[in-house]
Amino acid sequence: MASIYALKGRFQALLRPLVRRLHALGVSANQVTVAAAVVSLAVAAAVGWGAVARPWLFALLPLWMFLRMAMNAIDGMLAREFGQQSRLGAYLNELCDVVSDSALYLSLFAVPGLAAAPLFVFVLLAALTEYAGVLGLMVGAPRRYDGPMGKSDRAFGIGLLGVLLAGGWIGAAITELALVLMGLMCVWTVARRVRAGLRHDAAQDSVGQRQGEQR
Repeated sequence: MASIYALKGRFQALLRPLVRRLHALGVSANQVTVAAAVVSLAVAAAVGWGAVARPWLFALLPLWMFLRMAMNAIDGMLAREFGQQSRLGAYLNELCDVVSDSALYLSLFAVPGLAAAPLFVFVLLAALTEYAGVLGLMVGAPRRYDGPMGKSDRAFGIGLLGVLLAGGWIGAAITELALVLMGLMCVWTVARRVRAGLRHDAAQDSVGQRQGEQR
């Protein structure tokens, strides 16, 4: 299933010179992770409280979503390519992402007349999508990033809504419909990630069984 995540390799290649520079300056992966979370909360607060009277503030969502994707790539590259991987980093990476995503999504309450249920359900399903990805590690599979509604895909969707809301081209009804559709795609993504993790586990069991028979 196609996902924006598939472009990660090319995106990282563009960022690599900056990552090397940041490492030379002594910037750590965990510092980038925490900084991205702090700015995400600030952007969410600015949009959630300010966009009711100043709709142009919704434009902060696509701008920050793009920059945040870059920071997420940077912290991962710093960790992997410069020996900064740690247990604390793993916790920070997952927890900060869920907190940041939830805050940014909830800022859409600034849309006049938006019903609470579609937004709350979408926030819950987005968190479950990430949880399903992490659960792969518990069954011996890799961390799953399957689409169609992974973190990057959700960032694109919310960013697009931000552009449309900032321009006054859509209102509460279209926003709610988009949230429902993205929520359904989150359900599909959870199912795909669980199935992929189970298939990996079954494949590993099959390999182990064949190796045991060969012995």
